Amino acid sequence: MYEIKATQQLKKLMRDYFTSMSKPVAWCTSVGPAELLRSFGFDVYFPENHGALLGATRTAMDYIPAAVQCGYSGHVCSYTTSDIGAFLSGKTPLQKQYGMEGIPKPDLIVYNTNQCREVQDWFNFYAKHFNCPVAGIQPPRHIDEVSKEETDLVVQQFKKIIPACEEVSKKKFDIDRFRETIKLSKEATMLWQQVLKTAIASPAPISFFDGVIHMGPIVVLRGTQQAKDYYQLLLDELTQNIMDKKGVVKNEQCRIFWEGMPIWGKIRMLSDLFTQNNSVVVASTYCNSWIFDEFDERNPFESSALAYTKIFINRSEKAKMQMLKSWMDEYHCDGIVFHDSKTCHNNSNAKFGMPQRMKEETGIPYLIVEGDLCDLRFFSEGQSITKIETFIEQIESSKIKI
Repeated sequence: MYEIKATQQLKKLMRDYFTSMSKPVAWCTSVGPAELLRSFGFDVYFPENHGALLGATRTAMDYIPAAVQCGYSGHVCSYTTSDIGAFLSGKTPLQKQYGMEGIPKPDLIVYNTNQCREVQDWFNFYAKHFNCPVAGIQPPRHIDEVSKEETDLVVQQFKKIIPACEEVSKKKFDIDRFRETIKLSKEATMLWQQVLKTAIASPAPISFFDGVIHMGPIVVLRGTQQAKDYYQLLLDELTQNIMDKKGVVKNEQCRIFWEGMPIWGKIRMLSDLFTQNNSVVVASTYCNSWIFDEFDERNPFESSALAYTKIFINRSEKAKMQMLKSWMDEYHCDGIVFHDSKTCHNNSNAKFGMPQRMKEETGIPYLIVEGDLCDLRFFSEGQSITKIETFIEQIESSKIKI
């Protein structure tokens, strides 16, 4: 059975990240200004990462009702409802996994709505509860290309966060320290990109389902030496596996692109399903969301604003189509699976005809799988297995005919 040995180091790294967290603590969205916060000496906590953990441990559905009872719709982001519900219930997987009393209490909360508006409501819930200062970045949304005017607007919003950071941390802003965290983030994110690009090889040494696990450090440890060191370790192992012709599937027959969010509670099941059918999900929009090649320590504010505004989820359909076509070509994909996530409307691209237009323009077949990030009531395992196996058979059949 194929294994990635670096996983053991990953487990230690993530344990150390959670258990060593100390004051002052800043909460941040997963694609938010973590580098700026770290330059002030904050330990940074990411509620979205906790939402994913609730999904992966299949505990999310135990807590969503508590948030619904509090007035949050069961049809909004299940990261939000499961996280708030868990908090209201006084529970977290961190208790069992790492022996922690609970989630770390925030001294400052910062969000970026480049992903969705839900994070603003979500984070303000906690700001009110903890009587904690909160600051937000609200960049232009759904854009083709990011203009200088739009970047300048986001830069201004970044700089407005500084006084709150100074007051809470009791430290003055240090541009050199900010440059240093941006440099470390850039180096780590470029290594992460190289890790993902190893899947261009056949057999692919890493799949989307491996990627959503190994992306942990690029989310929660951006701007640190630990993240950089980990991705160098992982890259070295995967590069060696390519040389040794070792991959996720020995007899790789079908290469798939995954568009949309993971179905956290079914990662293992879906990974095994594709493997059993000699198929590999070699690339995804999701894992590529943490590649920030625009970072530049010489222009830390401008490059941060550009990087965080250019992400896939924040772009127009025109820009998304171009990015998808490029990735599917680069990774030699035979088909694309669109995950229609029922509570993540902003990161579901199967609702307005994109799959059909992609098929018309590229000829690449598609499949729509209905599910959710955390709420498994929206996912039918039996139906999904049948759909995915039929999809793979159709792709393989078309290859034989050609």
